[in-house]
Amino acid sequence: MTAAFDTAFWANLAAIIVLVVLAAIVAGAATALSAVSRGKLKALADKGSHGARHALRLTDNRERTIGALFLGSTVVSVVATALATVLALRLLGPSGIVVAVLGVAAILLVFADFLPKALALTLPETVATSTALVVRPLVAVFAPIVRIAGASARGILRLFGINADPGGQMLALREEIAGAIALGHSEGAVEKESRDRLLGALDLSHRTVDEIMRHRRQIEMIDAAQTPDDIITQVLASPHTRLPVFQGSDDNILGVVHAKDLLREVDRLVRGAESTAGIQTLDIVKVAMKPYFIPDTTSLDEQMREFLARRTHFALVVDEYGSLQGLITLEDILEEIVGEITDEFDVVLKDSHLVRSEDGSFLIDGAMTIRDLNRATDWRLPDGEANTIAGLVIHEAQMIPTEGQVFSFHGFRIEVVTRRENRITRLKLRPL
Repeated sequence: MTAAFDTAFWANLAAIIVLVVLAAIVAGAATALSAVSRGKLKALADKGSHGARHALRLTDNRERTIGALFLGSTVVSVVATALATVLALRLLGPSGIVVAVLGVAAILLVFADFLPKALALTLPETVATSTALVVRPLVAVFAPIVRIAGASARGILRLFGINADPGGQMLALREEIAGAIALGHSEGAVEKESRDRLLGALDLSHRTVDEIMRHRRQIEMIDAAQTPDDIITQVLASPHTRLPVFQGSDDNILGVVHAKDLLREVDRLVRGAESTAGIQTLDIVKVAMKPYFIPDTTSLDEQMREFLARRTHFALVVDEYGSLQGLITLEDILEEIVGEITDEFDVVLKDSHLVRSEDGSFLIDGAMTIRDLNRATDWRLPDGEANTIAGLVIHEAQMIPTEGQVFSFHGFRIEVVTRRENRITRLKLRPL
């Protein structure tokens, strides 16, 4: 018996203990790196945490890191079981194999699986930052094997018509943030206004200008053929400071006049004169700025950057044929984040688009966008096929409904209240 407890025995026993501890570290690190938030790791790294910096690098490719750690955990468990089997054979003979396998399995299950994983789920940031430096060499060793195995797995998936999305990680990150915001709102930790602002900012890169632009039918323009007196009267009466100038057809935009530029020109023409006859020489085209045209497929995020770079707030939207579709301003994009922005010159009240009746139904302006309606009511009407609620009704009905027609779709009873020419101007909605 004494011979059994020689140097080799104690060396094997020490190796088994080290392997069990290493297996526990690997299991805890894998669970923590799966559950940890990269945002929190980035915040800790910015504060000077070296462990958080290493953990952040490991989460750059979670698939590779977790795969390497699982592979390392398997290797460690197999080696520990083999060493335990050797010791059991020396002490108990052939019957010791069963004892060794069961004993090591129980130890690994409790101390190298359940215990570290429970700790990692409770304190993911702490475990991730504490173990990152230890497991990085293990990941570096097994990463090539995992890379080959991953390529093989993706090849097998392609045989079944399933393609791995290389950009899926960024999409998953965005969905994770959006889900966390929505969950925070449902649990009362995030106010509705804050939720709408945060989700609105996230959506800018996924939405295009044609979704929020002011349609050409709603654009107030200046006809260059008008008299100077009429032009000045129109600009003074308008709630807008920038107005497009056209000649002949509203597709022929010559420029965009700013009320302040017009005021300067009028001041130059009449200052020092005994009468206002000088105003008749006003040339509105010379006062107007060069128009800025953009395609209707431009993303809101990109357009906001262009506005800031050009130091302008106003753009005319055209389709692929160059026909005018509408206009968009920097304020329109900001309203997608902060909500409706009104000032003392706005003549349309925010609530006029949506009025709740005593019977629980809603009177809605047909031109109201589906996104604004969902924001105001927390509904989930789809906005993939149409931008406005009237457009959604026309899309679902596959026709232009007449006044009094009633439809039922997406969980709502929708009645056409008023129609003007080919436009649905007023609707009544009631959740079913």
